Amino acid sequence: MQDDTRHQRGMRMKIKDKVIVVTGGASGIGKALCERFAEEGASAVVVSDLNQEGAEAVARSIASKTRALAMRTDVSKEADIQALVKATIEEFGPIDLFCSNAGIFVPGGEEVGDEKWQSIWDINVMSHIYASRAVLPGMLERGEGYLLNTASAAGLLSQIGSAPYAVTKHAAVGFAEWLSISYGNRGIKVSVLCPQAVRTQMTAGTSGGGVAGVDGMLEPEQLAQTVIDTLEAETFLVLPHPEVLTYIQRKSTDYDRWLTGMRRLQDRYSDQYRTKPD
Repeated sequence: MQDDTRHQRGMRMKIKDKVIVVTGGASGIGKALCERFAEEGASAVVVSDLNQEGAEAVARSIASKTRALAMRTDVSKEADIQALVKATIEEFGPIDLFCSNAGIFVPGGEEVGDEKWQSIWDINVMSHIYASRAVLPGMLERGEGYLLNTASAAGLLSQIGSAPYAVTKHAAVGFAEWLSISYGNRGIKVSVLCPQAVRTQMTAGTSGGGVAGVDGMLEPEQLAQTVIDTLEAETFLVLPHPEVLTYIQRKSTDYDRWLTGMRRLQDRYSDQYRTKPD
C-alpha cells in the first residue's frame, strides 16, 4: 500500500540502494548517468545499449562500486525492452528507476523519407511507451517507482534544421506529462530530461553544438549532477540549461514573438543544418 505521508516526512528520492536501468548507457549522457548512479551507491545499475561492447565496458568500469549488468537492447523493439526488464528483475529484483535515455537525431524537414521518420519515431517516442508498458505493472503493484525519460529542450521549444527531432521530442515530453498526470497519485514519479547541447556523439559533428549550443555546451557529467538534484527534488522538468525555463515562459507569453525569434535563429544556422533530399 502506498504511504501517503512520505512527503510529509520529508523523504525524497535517493539513488542509494536503488535498482536502476539506463538505456543508451554505453556513451554520452547514458554513460555519465550510469557512472554517477554507481557513485551515489545504487544497489545495481543495468547498462543497456545497442552497442554491446560499449555497454560491457561501462558495466566493467562501475563494477567496483555497484552490481552491474550490460545488456544489448534495441529500444525500438518492444520485445527487447521486455527482455531487459525481465532480466533485471530476475538478477537484481524490482526496478526502482528506469531511465529511458536512448535517442537519435535525423536532420531535415517534411521531405525526410518515411523510413527515417519511422525510425526516429520508434526510438525517440515508442521506446518510452515500451518501457512504461514493461515496468509500470510492477511499480503500480508496489505503489512506487520512478521513470526518467530523456527528451530535449527541443521538446519544449523546437529544433532548427530537424522536423523529425522537434516532433518526436515534443511527443516524448507529452507522453511524460501524461504519465505524471495519470499515475502521479499512485506513487509513480516521472521526470523528463530536456537539455540543450551536451558533448556527445550527437553533437560531435556540429560547431559548438549548433543552435542548441547558444547557451554553452555541457559535459555529460555536468548534466548528471542536474539529474541527481532533480530526482531528489522529484520535480518534472530536468533542465541542465536553466535558460530553457525562461525561453518556455517567453514562448507561452507571446507565441508569435517567440516564433519570430526562432526564425532569426534559423537564418543564423541555416547553412549548418542544410540537408539533401532523400
